[in-house]
Amino acid sequence: MTGFTSLPDLALRTLGGSVVAASDESFAERESLIRPGRPGFRAHTFGAKGQLYDGWETRRRRDPGHDWALVRLGLPGVVRGVVIDTAWFKGNYPPHASVEACAAEGYPSVDELERAYWVPIVPRSALTGDAEHFFDVRDESRYTHVRLNIYPDGGVARLRVHGEVVPDLGMYHGLTLDLAALEHGALVTSCSDEFYSSPNNVIAPGLARHQAEGWETARRRDGGHDWLVIRLAGPGVIRMAEIDTTNLVHNAPGSVSLEGSPDGAGWFTLLPETRLQPDGNHRFRIGGDRPVRHVRVNIFPDGGLARVRLHGTLKEE
Repeated sequence: MTGFTSLPDLALRTLGGSVVAASDESFAERESLIRPGRPGFRAHTFGAKGQLYDGWETRRRRDPGHDWALVRLGLPGVVRGVVIDTAWFKGNYPPHASVEACAAEGYPSVDELERAYWVPIVPRSALTGDAEHFFDVRDESRYTHVRLNIYPDGGVARLRVHGEVVPDLGMYHGLTLDLAALEHGALVTSCSDEFYSSPNNVIAPGLARHQAEGWETARRRDGGHDWLVIRLAGPGVIRMAEIDTTNLVHNAPGSVSLEGSPDGAGWFTLLPETRLQPDGNHRFRIGGDRPVRHVRVNIFPDGGLARVRLHGTLKEE
């Protein structure tokens, strides 16, 4: 495994990704490619088309072509690495695959995407069955779509496209937005502990359906407290904070505080230590006009958060 897997999966369905088209999906639907979580499998479970797979599987080709699936990234950005997972596909995996990317702004149709300019980001590479394959990407361009090509046919369980979110924030000029949102380009850059789940979950879109979709730390025994640092979408002034402990019934923190910094050093208080209740959302007004680029969320002494929202305005350039 390489370091890029700590970055968000830009193609993930729960982050807004979609498999908008595929050359074929005779045995297993294309949408499975970007589902969250590890692929599952139950032996000897047969439908009308054969063994059921948690992945995308095409028919056996009898021509010289190859199959493909076209994915709209839920979060456009710079791709740092790709994972092609052939989990559970042992006698029916594709022997080779490649990945291309394009930048198509707005809401293009499939026909328009097929005419777009596609750039190879993963060259044609050998695959093995029932395995994850990790590919570093060295390309600084911003992309909105990727195309997975498999040669000639077969099954792929998951496609992961890890990278850095690069949104277009121009439409928010003069408007309030969530400066801590992953979809706006924010990122958790460090944290004290991520024993149970990733800290980047707290800035993901939507609501957490269960506690695994939030951030949860191990139990502290040293008298300290846990924390995470969010690099905001851009320098801005925070007006309101939402601290959500939904689904955290017996493992919510007792209290929280927020600190801000323009450069990741020289921290000052945004919200003093304030009591939290379990399994609920909390909203706090934030005073002052000092712009910040980084926010440290301190939880006392440990526990979990479902979401953190920091509403405000971007600093005028």
